[in-house]
Amino acid sequence: MNNETQPMRIPRISVPRHPVWPALGAAEKTALKARIKTLLKERNALLVSHYYVDGDLQALAEETGGCVADSLEMARFGSETDAETLVVCGVRFMGETAKILNPEKRVLMPELKATCSLDEGCPADAFSAFCDAHPDHTVVVYANTSVEAKARADWMVTSSIALPIVKYLRAQDKKVLWAPDKHLGHYIQQVTGVDMLLWQGSCVVHEEFKSVALERLRRLHPDAAVLVHPESPDEIIEQADVIGSTTALIDAVASMHNPEFIIATDEGIFWKMKQLAPGKKLIAAPTAGEGATCESCAHCPWMAMNALQNLEQVLRSGGNEIRINEAIRQKAVVPIQRMLDFSKAQSA
Repeated sequence: MNNETQPMRIPRISVPRHPVWPALGAAEKTALKARIKTLLKERNALLVSHYYVDGDLQALAEETGGCVADSLEMARFGSETDAETLVVCGVRFMGETAKILNPEKRVLMPELKATCSLDEGCPADAFSAFCDAHPDHTVVVYANTSVEAKARADWMVTSSIALPIVKYLRAQDKKVLWAPDKHLGHYIQQVTGVDMLLWQGSCVVHEEFKSVALERLRRLHPDAAVLVHPESPDEIIEQADVIGSTTALIDAVASMHNPEFIIATDEGIFWKMKQLAPGKKLIAAPTAGEGATCESCAHCPWMAMNALQNLEQVLRSGGNEIRINEAIRQKAVVPIQRMLDFSKAQSA
């Protein structure tokens, strides 16, 4: 197994502060949501929301015929609707993926500056040079990458389908160049035994979970199951009862009989978990402890840039539109469509 890592220096990520949105009273929030629903109808638009955004946005997407999902289902949804406009509540690579797959649709976002530490940590020029240095490897990129990085890839994957795809490549004796998340890549490498080169990016949310503090929390809650997203470091994954994508973790809360769950992923996921399992206690895995800086505190600051207020603004103005160079889009759609076709064949 090849554990060689790329020699380029990962850019230092500037993590923004969590935005503070003005508190809304119950009547004010109801009126705001009503205005947004009207605007969605007038614009022939649908909301596509990720599990990590605010619960009000997830609820609104469900109430208006939109989509609340992980990255894989978000990618599928846009291609399956007749809506002329998709409003993506999430981070920029999600909006870009929607546009890559639906060039004829208008794709808007509440905040175009809502990016991702994994995307930011994998600059297209440096990544392309890394790929050029290893031409004998199949390039697999995680969804959390720019359109330019995807255009350089052979496959795009999400956390829910990464293992089956890499197992498929392993069966063909392919060597894999993986980017950008080193923790997810290492986990997949361990499970599959694939010969893999790892880009050294990481998620600012999942990197903050602290193993010693998690051990203490487990002792305080001996009946709790520990649910961990594989973007987390090894010492967190080693303590998990379930390791999986956002959808897999949500399904675990709904199906397992434990009264309590310790969750090591973005706290935005709690809204859907509480919806499906209202009687169960959900506990955020600790980001405090020795060596903690808590830049994200278990919630992505870029996801937090999405709110009802700027959702209404973008629907009124029609601004914040995702635009992609067509030549780049045509290259980037290939690895995404390859993933979708693989997924469809798996479920057939």
